[in-house]
Amino acid sequence: MRLKSAIWVSAYLRLCQVEGAFAAVRHRGAEDAGAIFVKISRLDGTSDLYGPAPQTAFDDDHPTDRAFVRSLERQPDEKVEERMTRELRFDPDAWIVEAEDRAGRHFLDRVVA
Repeated sequence: MRLKSAIWVSAYLRLCQVEGAFAAVRHRGAEDAGAIFVKISRLDGTSDLYGPAPQTAFDDDHPTDRAFVRSLERQPDEKVEERMTRELRFDPDAWIVEAEDRAGRHFLDRVVA
């Protein structure tokens, strides 16, 4: 059974805090199963955006883990904001979490190519 989105986001915010990065929820999605998007602001006018990995990225060893793919890498903040707006138009139940880290650390357990 997969961890509820709200619980995963709470744990992620805490992890960011422990690692010394500021993070906050920008858009609260569905409590149980909302898709989660993570924006990493590099504080220089650029950001990275991570979104849910496609179902083909899951295997028998980790069937319930959350996996992410990098949707945008080191793009101008405006471009990342446009992408997040489109995602929310498509899925208003999605979560948007934003973290700030100059080094671009994402703190995500599983990022697939």
